[in-house]
Amino acid sequence: MHFNRNAKFSISSTIAPLFGKHSKHPAISAIIDLMSILAITLGLASSLGAGLALIGSGLESAYGIPSNPQTWLVLTLIISAIFITSALSGLNRGIKVLSSLNAYIFYAFLVILILVGPLSYILNLSVTSLGYWADNFFLWSFDTKVLGGEALVTWWTMYDWSIWIAYAPLMGLFLARISYGRTLRQFLIINWVLPALFGILWFGFWGGTAIKWQMDGTLDLVKVITQNGAVSGLWGFLQNLPMAWVLVPMAIFTLVISFATAADSMSSTIATICTRGIKADEESPGKQKVLWGLAISIIAYIMVAFGGGAQGIDGIKYLAAAGGFTVLFLFVLIVAAAARTFIFNKSLPDELEVDVTAEGKANYERH
Repeated sequence: MHFNRNAKFSISSTIAPLFGKHSKHPAISAIIDLMSILAITLGLASSLGAGLALIGSGLESAYGIPSNPQTWLVLTLIISAIFITSALSGLNRGIKVLSSLNAYIFYAFLVILILVGPLSYILNLSVTSLGYWADNFFLWSFDTKVLGGEALVTWWTMYDWSIWIAYAPLMGLFLARISYGRTLRQFLIINWVLPALFGILWFGFWGGTAIKWQMDGTLDLVKVITQNGAVSGLWGFLQNLPMAWVLVPMAIFTLVISFATAADSMSSTIATICTRGIKADEESPGKQKVLWGLAISIIAYIMVAFGGGAQGIDGIKYLAAAGGFTVLFLFVLIVAAAARTFIFNKSLPDELEVDVTAEGKANYERH
């Protein structure tokens, strides 16, 4: 809609195929954009809150620093300073450096597990698990605790679903900004296929190693989690690896960079939506980035410190659920608009047609 139809760069433009000229009404477009901003703000605050709880537990486990509101406040200030500074530096500098550094550290962790983990068991478990998942896919998808599918409708899974839905609209805008000029094949391979494959490997090697250690008595992770809470499992796992004295601080650093990267990209995108007349290849004003960066950080800290229970977890889940529910109905409209555009009626309503400039025509033909 933005690149080929000269619509404004915002979520409200995505429903134009459904509502035609009515989608341009200021009230309608404002409501849709506000819903998207609210959803991603809550979802991003939830992710940042999860990072505070996880990093805090790591500091307590490795260095004896108490995981409490004071520690979370210091972490909030550090992470906020990193991602706000990165956002102010622009799309092609700050976030590019952070995301590249983050990726290389993740690759290093995966290589370490390949070298020290039970490789044969991991590969066997991964293949078997994929087959088991495929065999039960439809049962688990539609089962509501009747035939044993309760594992897919528990709190943490609902938290994940809520986060994905809350992130979806604005993540689409962000990916459009960084992917313009690429082919659809390149876009799908880089943003869908390769991350999915890496995710399968990541869960296979980390999860397979943890399960093997639990089964053969190398490490009682169940006891660690039961005694110290869910967020302590990661640190119990890392401390059982060779060179744990290096890997634990590296994991803490990686978590800080990971959440800073996510906050950087989304706060910049929120600032873009809140800027009138901006285009996808333009940077939003620095004041907007700072404003939304501070707002997200404050919400995350308050929910973790004062509404999150013993480990800051409960508040994180509530934020995710609120963000996902806010955008759920809008998400349905966006999917319907995409279906109308690409499947049922490839031409848009007449009132949405625009006079195409030479540059716009060239963009349309290229896509």
